[in-house]
Amino acid sequence: MISIVGLSGFWILTLLTLHGADVGETKRNSLNEPDVPFPPACPTAENLAAVCHQGQGRPRYLSSFFPNSRVSHFHRRGNAINRMESWFSLCCRGQQDQNHTSCECWKQALSQFCTEESSTMTKAYVCCADRGEARWTCFNSELPNPYYDPTPGYTAPPVPEEAGFTFDPNDC
Repeated sequence: MISIVGLSGFWILTLLTLHGADVGETKRNSLNEPDVPFPPACPTAENLAAVCHQGQGRPRYLSSFFPNSRVSHFHRRGNAINRMESWFSLCCRGQQDQNHTSCECWKQALSQFCTEESSTMTKAYVCCADRGEARWTCFNSELPNPYYDPTPGYTAPPVPEEAGFTFDPNDC
């Protein structure tokens, strides 16, 4: 016969386990904020294969990913990553120097992110205060995923291609 205390303990343990489990697409930190790994790394010879061939395994951030309030800075970060991933798909298609064009995609996406950050009433992302090479060095430090590793078991949802990327052979 099963005791009530044993059964109660089982259910409490089960509920605590489920409460702490990652059972959905949205991940949150201890402050209950969305998990948007940022900043993305600059494409290099070391990570270019993953940038160009494993894009569908890296997260995209749809509007439904974010709560309705208090997280606009996370939403801008997610938009920057979505934009960059969209442009990577263009940069990696048939370009002879994929590293060069992918680096341009990265810089243009983060430049647009900084423009959006500076247009708000909140404090902009720290790297956006820098200019020139200092900005890119800042963005390319403390990287959460420097090799663009895919997320196991994840397939990115379809996201419309973002217009606006222009190739500049003098950049990167």
